[in-house]
Amino acid sequence: MSIRDSFKKGSLEMLTLALLKGGDKYGYEISQTIGDRSSSVITMPEGSLYPTFYRLEKEGCITSYKKLVGERRTRVYYHLEPPGLERLNRLVEEYNAVNDAIQNILAKLEG
Repeated sequence: MSIRDSFKKGSLEMLTLALLKGGDKYGYEISQTIGDRSSSVITMPEGSLYPTFYRLEKEGCITSYKKLVGERRTRVYYHLEPPGLERLNRLVEEYNAVNDAIQNILAKLEG
């Protein structure tokens, strides 16, 4: 597993919850938004998101609902619930603490 793959796996939950904080979204939309906002540095095939969706839903962090789009096409949308917002806030705090620690280590290498 590459560093990029490891980062994606560990960050997928945080990114998913963060995007849902902005409003309900469906899987492909989340996948595309991750790629677009990261200038394609982070790419996430839509299918790899579903285990994360299922786990977050089982834990009460998100809910899902189906919506008819077009004549016969149905999309599953995901919605952030209060426990998911709490988890997102915790994950962002943890991410920022680790990022700050890494930046401190790297800053000492420059001098």
